[in-house]
Amino acid sequence: MGETFGASRGSAAWLKVSGGSDEALDRATGCPCGGLPRGATLGECCAPVIEGERVAATAEALMRSRYTAYALADGDHLFRTWHPRTRPEHVDPEPWVRWVGLEVLDVVDGGPGQDAGVVEFRARWVAGEGRTRQRGEVHERSAFARRAGRWFYVGPEAPTP
Repeated sequence: MGETFGASRGSAAWLKVSGGSDEALDRATGCPCGGLPRGATLGECCAPVIEGERVAATAEALMRSRYTAYALADGDHLFRTWHPRTRPEHVDPEPWVRWVGLEVLDVVDGGPGQDAGVVEFRARWVAGEGRTRQRGEVHERSAFARRAGRWFYVGPEAPTP
């Protein structure tokens, strides 16, 4: 999977993440999470959830919106969607990290009529430029819980022995 978000420093996404622009991102561009359904635009996919226009219908939809919030450096959405029992005091994405790809590996439960679910994903990132450029990935099985009709990220699922 190629870089799907903020691929160059001149892009509006990079300027938004790096603090170089206060412009709103174009909701007609592809969603950083890859889209649900695949290829959906930011306005069709994660923006309405991040902006509070609608709640995530599934644990996977919430996980995708949280990935997009990391890509957009939107700590408010991350804070609001982190379960109060496990949420850290501060949730501030690192502005120099560009999130460049998301792959959903597994989804267990977490549907509209359920109260718990697990989403396994792999998220790729890039930081720095030139010789100092670093690449990495986060691979996690995340637990989600629904309270009062809203999904919340609980944290990484404990590995089985």
